[in-house]
Amino acid sequence: MERSALYRHALAPIMLFAGALGVAAAATGLWFHFDSTRAFGTLWLGTAILVVAGAFLIARRQAIGDREPFWSPPTKRVAQALLPSLTAGLIVGLAFTFSSAGLNLAPLLAFLWMLLYGSALHAAGFFMPRGIKMFAWMFITGACGLLIVSSLTKIEITFNVHELMGFFFGVLHLVYGAYLYLTEKRKNAA
Repeated sequence: MERSALYRHALAPIMLFAGALGVAAAATGLWFHFDSTRAFGTLWLGTAILVVAGAFLIARRQAIGDREPFWSPPTKRVAQALLPSLTAGLIVGLAFTFSSAGLNLAPLLAFLWMLLYGSALHAAGFFMPRGIKMFAWMFITGACGLLIVSSLTKIEITFNVHELMGFFFGVLHLVYGAYLYLTEKRKNAA
């Protein structure tokens, strides 16, 4: 129970940081019209690298502040749970970004990233607070739902992939981070 509270405490600033960068990346993509697969992939891969680096620094700073080891056994288990899906997302992203052969694969790449990220969060959810699994299912159902609607129906979905990524990887992270902050149990002031 205590470990769950620690993860919750560490996760709030990480989610807010990731959400802020996600919204900024979406705004950048929309503003500069990074619509080709190469431009889209480069922007969002770069954003992912910044988010991972920032999350590492935030978690490390919190561990130092709490006088706890950063690379503890629970942290190793969470990292091992995240690693397969996040690695697959990186490889798919690199492959699509640098070998798209003129095709616009940005929507498919966005869907795959949503699905793989949701899968990574769900796997890590076995070691973290219950809410992270529900958060993961938002990504998984969102990706599957959009793929089904766009591929199996005659309804044409008109959206910009940066708006989609900005909503899922920006707005949802900001909302979840705010939720974690607002529902966090505060230490007694005594």
